[in-house]
Amino acid sequence: MKQVVIGVAAVAAATVAGADTFRFDKDAPGTVPEGWTCGVTGTGRPHWSVAADPAGQAGRVLLQDGKGTFPWCVRPQVAVADGFVEAKFVPVSGKQDQAGGVVWRWKDRDNY
Repeated sequence: MKQVVIGVAAVAAATVAGADTFRFDKDAPGTVPEGWTCGVTGTGRPHWSVAADPAGQAGRVLLQDGKGTFPWCVRPQVAVADGFVEAKFVPVSGKQDQAGGVVWRWKDRDNY
């Protein structure tokens, strides 16, 4: 089982209709941001929550500090067509896999 701690400083999604930026500075520390769904594919107990940036560079980040095979946290209401997604990931610990990425076509915990 992997332990990955990732801070996501900001997620921006641009669509044909305009651009949205998701930041976590207004979300309460220790909570999952409103509109986000978190879980794991495989086994484990990931723990996602808003926290102060451990690197001290941004305000608040979305932090994963639990354990899981493939922890994920998505905002399922967002759809991007002919646009782009930009996210910043910062691994702050872990030994096997210190990675992050953008989830495309998320349907459920096992289909993305």
